[in-house]
Parts: sequence; structure tokens; C-alpha cells
Amino acid sequence: MATLFVTHHDCVEHDTGPGHPECADRLRVIQRVLEAEEFMFLHREEAPLADIDLIKKVHDPAYVDKVMDAIPDHGISALDGDTYVSPKSGKAALRAAGGACVAVDAVIDGHERNAFVATRPPGHHAEYDRAMGFCLFNNAAVAAHHARARHGLKRIAVMDFDVHHGNGTQDLFYNDPDLFYCSTHQWPLYPGTGAETERGCANNILNIGLVAGSGTAELQDVFTQTVLPGIAAFKPELLIVSAGFDAHRCDPLAGLSFETEDFVWMTQQLMALADQHCEGRLVSLLEGGYDLPSLANSVLHHVRTLMTC
Repeated sequence: MATLFVTHHDCVEHDTGPGHPECADRLRVIQRVLEAEEFMFLHREEAPLADIDLIKKVHDPAYVDKVMDAIPDHGISALDGDTYVSPKSGKAALRAAGGACVAVDAVIDGHERNAFVATRPPGHHAEYDRAMGFCLFNNAAVAAHHARARHGLKRIAVMDFDVHHGNGTQDLFYNDPDLFYCSTHQWPLYPGTGAETERGCANNILNIGLVAGSGTAELQDVFTQTVLPGIAAFKPELLIVSAGFDAHRCDPLAGLSFETEDFVWMTQQLMALADQHCEGRLVSLLEGGYDLPSLANSVLHHVRTLMTC
């Protein structure tokens, strides 16, 4: 079995306007680095359009209709202060959710060992009935629901190492004891959620805040002492990774000091955990990462690790 790479050009055409950090070039640089010869054996698939009824099983149906109705025929419209849509944004959002689902299918059906989904808009800030933080629909939550509905899985964990707390995933998982959400993030920082006291209905939320400037030592400490034991105790059947690369020291939107090698190490640890508890089933979804050179390099090493470990 190999690693699956899922993307789609529609996600490049999601236009957020001049100077916006969540821009199409994020996807372009990822696609470019993964064209290198060392990735010739990477399996590739285009992200399909998700069934909008599936998204309505995760989000408020009225909210989903509101987002799709807000897609303009031309120009750019704002859903909130930093979340924008353009004529191709609706298709891009459906591709992002659909890409997460097709990756889940490939991994659970045993066709692929693991998967990396590079789509946009990202998803982990999207709450039940609210778009925010560049996110329209919560791709990780849609993928988790799909794994249950289609494959009969029950216990699904999301590990989120984006520098920003995934308030949307927490919101959608909070009252379901069979969904587990774990996040390492800078604290305090946008969106203001992610306190360690936010525990969920059955201690199924695990938040670990890191102070600005935290790097390799702090990351490895919280991972070995808290993250890995916490996920292991939940005993997931599938591990979904919200892979944000904006904790890199070069990223302009936050203040953690991770190196590229830290993303390699986290990937190795999460793969080992998946091997032990969920038959190796791991699906990684792109979230943040806004410094283009460090984003491209971090993704290159992340996917290389998925392929080789």
C-alpha cells in the first residue's frame, strides 16, 4: 500500500482577494513540490464534489444553504471579517470536503496506507452554523461523519497541530463521546478558544496551549506526556490529522517556533500511534500555513514521512 495525495484545481480558483494570507499560491507551492521525482510513486486522485446533504448532516442545513447562496456571480464577498468567497468558492469548499471523504474511503477500504489532502478553503474554524477563520465547512468533521455513515466506524479522533485552535472541530465534537478532538496551539491567540478546561461531554476534548516562542523541546514534551497518551486512551478506529503548518517559526500569523523537523517528528509519532490503535489508518488534511517557502518545505517532509515510515 502507498500514500494517496488528493487535490483539485477548483481549490486553486477559490479567490480570497489581494493580500489575503489564505491564498491560491498556498496550494500551488504544495502541488509544485510534490511533482518532484521522489514523489513519482505517490498515488494521486482528484477531490470529488461532496454531497451537500452529507455536509448538512454535520452543519446546520440553513447555514449550509446560506453559505452556498452567498457565493457571488462575480467579485468577492465577505462572510465575516476575514472569510471571503468568490465565484468558484462553492465548488472549492465541496471539493475540500469531498477530498477528505475520498481519502477516508481509500484508507479504510485498504487501498492506501494513508493519505494527504491538499485542498482549500481549510476547515477547522468552521462551527455548526458559522464560517470564520478562512473556513466554510469543517472538512475533518465531515470526514469523521462519512467514516461512520459509510464504513460503520464508531470512535474517531482528530489531532490538530495547527497553531490556531480548531474551535469549529471542538464545537462539532463537544457533545459526542465517540468523537475525540486534541489540539496543540499557541495560547493565547485567535480564535480565543482552546483552554485546557474545555473538556467536552466525556473528556473527549484535549487542549494543550503553548506560549509564544515554544519550539521543539516544548512540543516533544506535551506530545509524549499528554497528546499521545490521550489519543491512545481513547482507542480510535481512525486518526484524522488537521495538519496546519503555521506553527513554523517563519509563519507570519503566529509566534511558535517549530522547525520543519518538528513536523516530521509529529508525523512519525502519529503514524506509530495509528499503527498501534487503528490499523495504521491515518488521513491528513491541510489546514493553515501562510509562509509559502516553509509551508512547501514542511508539506514535502510531511508527505515524505507518510510515504516512508
